[in-house]
Amino acid sequence: MRGRQRVTDMVLSLAVIGVLVGAIYFFIPHDDSASAEKSAVKTADTRVAIITARRAAPYPVAAPEGLPKGWRPTSVSYKATSDGKGGAWHLGMLDPEQEYAAVEQSDAPAKQFVQDVTLGAQKVDGQQAIGGKKWDRYKGDTYRALVLQEPGVTTVVTGTAPYGRLAELAGALVAKKG
Repeated sequence: MRGRQRVTDMVLSLAVIGVLVGAIYFFIPHDDSASAEKSAVKTADTRVAIITARRAAPYPVAAPEGLPKGWRPTSVSYKATSDGKGGAWHLGMLDPEQEYAAVEQSDAPAKQFVQDVTLGAQKVDGQQAIGGKKWDRYKGDTYRALVLQEPGVTTVVTGTAPYGRLAELAGALVAKKG
């Protein structure tokens, strides 16, 4: 009889623990909806950063204007260098499907800059015409990218978003000097 009481006690203990876990789950608020996933990433205020970058950068800084509803900026920065060369502009965004897309610009040597911001993506055949300019396509294990090399600045629109969304972002870019 003694061995049987131990099994019964163990089953009762597990039942008590299960009830406690269920009560904790029931009373602690949680949200598994799609809106909770969307609001998990904070939206960044880009106005001041864009103005500051346009004043500091030695090249016209590109930022989107007139993007359709659903695009959200999530990160923004400008890093200057002491010698005035190699300054880097970054604007990270989520597209309406919650895919990542970023605008990256620099006057640093283009080849290394593109490799760094695209996480090693390689140039693929074909170009994409956007706003009267031909952008090169890149594809990597993690990111896709559209790259525009102009005198004094390289602009990269990169991320996990599909090429169509990257082109939409690239088409909304307006480069201005502050």
